[in-house]
Amino acid sequence: MGRNKSEKLKNMCIFALPGIFVFCAVVIIPFIYGFYLTLTDWNGVSQVKNLVGFTNYGEVFKDADFWNSMLLTLKYVLFSVLLVNLVAFLLAYMLTNGVKGQNFFRTGFFTPNLIGGVVLGFIWQFIFSRVLVNFGEATGWGIFSTSWLSDPNKAFWSMVIVTVWQLSGYMMIIYIAGFTGLSTDVMEAASIDGATGFQRLKSIILPLMVPSFVICLFLTLSRAFMVYDVNLTLTGGEPYGTTRLVAMHVYEKAFTARNYGVGQAEALFLFLIVACISGVQIYMGKRKEVEA
Repeated sequence: MGRNKSEKLKNMCIFALPGIFVFCAVVIIPFIYGFYLTLTDWNGVSQVKNLVGFTNYGEVFKDADFWNSMLLTLKYVLFSVLLVNLVAFLLAYMLTNGVKGQNFFRTGFFTPNLIGGVVLGFIWQFIFSRVLVNFGEATGWGIFSTSWLSDPNKAFWSMVIVTVWQLSGYMMIIYIAGFTGLSTDVMEAASIDGATGFQRLKSIILPLMVPSFVICLFLTLSRAFMVYDVNLTLTGGEPYGTTRLVAMHVYEKAFTARNYGVGQAEALFLFLIVACISGVQIYMGKRKEVEA
């Protein structure tokens, strides 16, 4: 009996300890150190870190630019999450119904997710600034006559479009996995009972796809809140700072303005907001999953 326990302990140490060590080294320790920095006046360069208590947290509430960028980020997250999951679900629905060449289309739609955010931003910057402008001039379409990136309203929607183009293929794969896991017996029984395609979608497919919705919503929420690379290379927060999302603001506060304590405090606020929203989303999704 004692030998079995020692074997279990030995196996746990072999397989679990490396993962625990990496998690603590990469996540837990930097998080604790980051919280410590929020209590200092460190500028990111100096060797001296004077403790200032919770003063930096008070500065966060006074920073109007931070909250403006947070509101803009919430708007960006709302539209990005809805459109990404809508497009991904529709693509997955079409590509699991025996469409000719569906494997080719699955690969093609997934490919944008393999492109790095920095490269992706430069590619779409060229498209919005050159390709679409030339197309607008050739066709006389006023909507493309000038670069979208120079217009505050259109620049925001350009970021949403790029995000949808990048993430939809990845979420599509998850939805495809959900579709392939649906019981064929249930679908055949519904067809025999005379259920139409819309009725099957509403009453059978959507409830059974709740686990896929929970995963995709969580992934898109977390990625949309933390987006920085596309924001940097596509718009750079311009024009006139109207597309500066909260991750870019936090970076500039810490590294450009050399106010690392306040920047780290704002990053902590961002973490708490994302954690709360994601937690509520997962909780509500799991409840729907149980009910389904």
